[in-house]
Amino acid sequence: MSSSEVNGVHYFVQGWKLISLPGIRRFVIIPLLVNILLMGGAFWWLFSQLGQWIPSIMSHVPGWLRWLDYVIWPIAVVSILLVFSFLFSTLANLIAAPFSGLLAEQLEARLTGKTQPDAGIWGMMKDFPRIMKRECQKLGYYLPRALLLLVLHFIPGIGQTLAPVLWFFFSAWMLAIQYCDYPFDNHKVSFADMRRSLGRHKIDHLQFGSLVSLCTLVPLLNLLILPVAVCGATAMWVDRYRHNHVGGIAGR
Repeated sequence: MSSSEVNGVHYFVQGWKLISLPGIRRFVIIPLLVNILLMGGAFWWLFSQLGQWIPSIMSHVPGWLRWLDYVIWPIAVVSILLVFSFLFSTLANLIAAPFSGLLAEQLEARLTGKTQPDAGIWGMMKDFPRIMKRECQKLGYYLPRALLLLVLHFIPGIGQTLAPVLWFFFSAWMLAIQYCDYPFDNHKVSFADMRRSLGRHKIDHLQFGSLVSLCTLVPLLNLLILPVAVCGATAMWVDRYRHNHVGGIAGR
């Protein structure tokens, strides 16, 4: 099956299969542990706070919209879950970024049949400043757009209805960028070039990111999703983008 015949759902499913490959499992462990510790603790705290936050949010709904409480209340809950699941995922990705890049690197070598690069700690530490710079670029892309959506959320009625929908698709796009960026960055493809490449298959990446986003809301699944998403995105890179970018993995 050619890459043009498969979509983002296919690569999401592939991610679940690839994390169990012999020789790859050991590179899954650290991103998995980071996600378990951070997402597990964060969601335990979040659910303990929802009982206080929801009444506070509902108190800002104008009186003339009170008859819509039964609609706005679940929208408020979904909005909080979407925002916090993405924020927690972003923090987990930031902490695990060097190890996620290493996982993408090793999986790509396995999928392409190339000699696996040196996976030593020194090689990873040498790339740490570049990896953190890349994470800052993603944060710079994310923050102004997220702030606009946050402002929209405080517009009574229309804004509170539209904001969760727009936030979901924006989160899906950002998660696709986050995970697809690991193999692109391993090959020193610029952030702008990476975004342009993903934009040519935007629907597929929204499918992929949407499934990742939904899994971050589901207990237990959200603990596994970080390495799964890295593996799925790496498979997509190998099938669709690798042949368009010159050279192997440099500097590792």
